[in-house]
This record gives sequence, C-alpha cells and structure tokens, in this order.
Amino acid sequence: VRPQTVLLVFLSIVPQQCFGQIIGGRKADAHSRPYMAYLEIKNGRNTTACGGFLIRPDAVLSAAEQGSLELTEINENVQCISIAKENERVRVGDLCTVSGWGWTSKAGDMSDVLMEVALKVQYAEICEQLSNNFQCQSMICVGDEEEEKATYKGDSGGPLVCNKKAHGIVSHGYEDCLFPEIFTRISHFEPWIQKQLKRFSRKAIPCFPFSD
Repeated sequence: VRPQTVLLVFLSIVPQQCFGQIIGGRKADAHSRPYMAYLEIKNGRNTTACGGFLIRPDAVLSAAEQGSLELTEINENVQCISIAKENERVRVGDLCTVSGWGWTSKAGDMSDVLMEVALKVQYAEICEQLSNNFQCQSMICVGDEEEEKATYKGDSGGPLVCNKKAHGIVSHGYEDCLFPEIFTRISHFEPWIQKQLKRFSRKAIPCFPFSD
C-alpha cells in the first residue's frame, strides 16, 4: 500500500515526556481503537515512543513535536475519530477511555500491546487543590478515586474518548499519587487545530469517523 504524508499536530499545555503508560487497565480488543497511532520520535540519537490519534485521513493529533509522518491508506482497521468542537464539554461523572502503550505498573513493566483504561471526569476543584496552575478552560480533571487505574508518568499522546469523541489528551499527573490527572481540553483548542489543518491542506478531506 502506498503511504501518504500526514500532518502531525502538536497540542500540549505543559512540557511533555513522550511515553505512555496505562495502570490498572486491560488489553484493548483487536481493531477496537482504529484511530490510535504508535509514533517514534527521533531527537538526535535518542528515540522516544508515544501515541497519537487520527483526526483526519491526513492528520494525527499527539503530544509529540509537530512534523510529518508516513501513513498507509484508510481502511476498516484505520479510521478517524471526531474531536470535540469549541462549544462541547464533558460533564463531571462522564466515563471516558484512554488508550496507550508503555508501562503497566510503577515498577516499569512494559507492554507490547495497546492497553486501555476507563476513567471518570472529576470536579475541577479536585485538581485545583493540587495545582495552582489548573485552568478550567483548557484543562480537564480526570481520574479514578481508588487510585487503581491511571495513565502514568507522562503522556501517551492518545485521546481521552468520551461519548465516541476525543475530548482530551493526557497532559500530566502527580508523582506521589495516581489521582487526579490533568488532560488538555481539546475543545478549547479546536479553532486552532482547524486552522492548522487548513494550512496543511486547504482541500477538505472526507473522513468516516470511528464509532463503537
């Protein structure tokens, strides 16, 4: 299959480490997350791995630095996911899913398969108590109160999927606890994302969004 050039859009609100970890999750079913992309980012002699997700046939959204990559054509196993529009917000209590590759425990156990975990949207005040930098407009407070499930130590680059749309990107957590975590709020940046897509390709490219 002939690859196509794809825009890699960077979206992050804090400095990132480019690796993804899921604790307390489960193995994702084969082809159940057809929008997920595994990325290897090279910086000199160093190579780090992180996730991303396909938001258009020619664009991947991630927490990696902006650039381009090669992607095979869209088919039943490679599909896009819709992103939240500027006026769309998740609600406290919404159960969302995050997918990624990497550590599955604090001990650094690695996974060679895509993992996923279900996390709830929390009240902003919970994150505000731990961080003076928490901003409701551009961030989402997410996590599991029992501290048994989480993304861990950095960012997978994958989406926080709520109601079949990508509403957030794993941003950062806290070293001493798994709950809560801060996610970048995609809806806040949606106009900017659309602007970047138009700069890359002025021609509208149809996408058949993923749906469960």
